[in-house]
Amino acid sequence: MEDIEAWLLESGKWTESLLARFTERDAFGPREISEAMRYALLGGGKRIRPAVVKLVAEATREADDEETRRGIEAAAIAIECVHTYSLVHDDLPCMDDDDLRRGRPTTHKVYGEATAVLVGDALLTVAFETLAEGLPQASVADAVLTLARAAGPGGMVGGQALDLAGEGQALGADAIRGIHGLKTAELLAAAAELGAIAGGGSGQQRSVCREFGRSLGLAFQAVDDVLDVTGDAATLGKTPGKDAEAQKGTLVAVLGLDGARAEAERHAAEASRLSDAAGLGGLGLGLIDRLAKRLA
Repeated sequence: MEDIEAWLLESGKWTESLLARFTERDAFGPREISEAMRYALLGGGKRIRPAVVKLVAEATREADDEETRRGIEAAAIAIECVHTYSLVHDDLPCMDDDDLRRGRPTTHKVYGEATAVLVGDALLTVAFETLAEGLPQASVADAVLTLARAAGPGGMVGGQALDLAGEGQALGADAIRGIHGLKTAELLAAAAELGAIAGGGSGQQRSVCREFGRSLGLAFQAVDDVLDVTGDAATLGKTPGKDAEAQKGTLVAVLGLDGARAEAERHAAEASRLSDAAGLGGLGLGLIDRLAKRLA
């Protein structure tokens, strides 16, 4: 198995460099909004979604030219913009009400709630601008549709709505799995599919890679449910125990710690099978293993 830690470190530096250049553009808007956007976007984090874009694109790419490279970079930036927007909005008092994100005060704690709302709005819209500008025209429609479906009411936003509606309710395991599938797994599935689109992969490759990303996302969320109970702020980069405090439905709540761990292992095993089918090699398996080992 290839050295996943070294690869993730390299991928993280690649992502940070892309985002730093991206936020320096004049098109990032006036200082009143751009400063807060930079704060949110350059706040660190695991950068898993851009890493998935890069992993899949490198495995499926048919050409090593400037146009392909720009497309891969655009897809990585776009997915991280959407993910960061979702975190900024999730942290708001009217949503999950958190003061800590990625080990720092949340955006609304630093810049105020109104600016934080606008930051999320701006990051969401600039993500699609980035896809439209950065990918070859033949791929733009597929990429925009993939990200829009994953981020919208049939994906992440719908999952967040169900999550909020379920607070204080006695949700069953299937309802919680449904929330996880929309809120977390859809965006990771989109990251993998965007990587295949940017790399020039076939329709079959796109489909398999998408399912790989979805299984990876389900495993990731199951691990997060466990860590919300067993982890600390340094591990999570956010306040632990928030799910229980908000009376959210979690796999731990309905299956117990052992059951939630088993769920994570099941999804990790499926992601491993799909990684092999997609030809992602040792890095694909290493990424799955790395995310699952957060429980160790």
